[in-house]
Amino acid sequence: MPLPETETLQLESPEPHIQIVRLNRPEVSNAFNTQMGRDLHTVWSALIAEPGDIRCVILTATGGRAFCAGGDLKERKGMTDAAWRHQHEIFERAFWTMLDCQIPIIAAVNGHAYAGGLELVLASDFAYGVTGTRFALTEVTIGIMPGAGGTQTLPRIVGERRAKEIILTGKPFTAEQALEWGILNRVCAPEEVLPAALETARVIAGNAPLSIRQAKRSMHFGLQMDLRSALRFEVECYNQLVGTEDRQEGILSFNEKRKPVFKGR
Repeated sequence: MPLPETETLQLESPEPHIQIVRLNRPEVSNAFNTQMGRDLHTVWSALIAEPGDIRCVILTATGGRAFCAGGDLKERKGMTDAAWRHQHEIFERAFWTMLDCQIPIIAAVNGHAYAGGLELVLASDFAYGVTGTRFALTEVTIGIMPGAGGTQTLPRIVGERRAKEIILTGKPFTAEQALEWGILNRVCAPEEVLPAALETARVIAGNAPLSIRQAKRSMHFGLQMDLRSALRFEVECYNQLVGTEDRQEGILSFNEKRKPVFKGR
């Protein structure tokens, strides 16, 4: 099923099984407004409900200078407390639904990522970035705090002490530091970040899609459990794959010395 049309996102399927989602408000550094929150929630919800033949998603942005500058503070100027909380709930649901998406999401961070923009990177499964770009969670410098998962996702990636320094100072850091700390998996030249993400997406899309989703599910939820419970959960995820056509195809193709053709069944 094709994804629904949106106002603030560009949607593209450059090749089979791969979906590109681009933040598309370059005139304001791709800052979040209320509509972008709604649009992201719509897209992630659609991918959860009816993924169709999509096996990997790349999240990137138009413009090039900024991946995402965070919340649109011009839209927020003069908001009542009630309106602010209502808007933020829309953002919360967009981020939580992204985390729940069973399809792998690679962030191709082709510009600066601040505040909610960095939280999008943290909510992805992994990320490639561009040399010369900067990252920050700046919320405490304007009287709020990270509220789209940053206080939870960042410590899980970089550790508690590093996360406290990043969040409590609000200071920017470089793509190279983001790579060293585990926020980015790779740093590329500007013209190489999307091709690198596409290359990885092709590899993921070529693997058994049900296996990919179950492995992601096992890691995502297992990390929230004690080890013994997580090991049992892993086996439950594993056992759901034993009766699939893709498992039979994988073994058959190995023995026939050919490339497997996975159908997600």
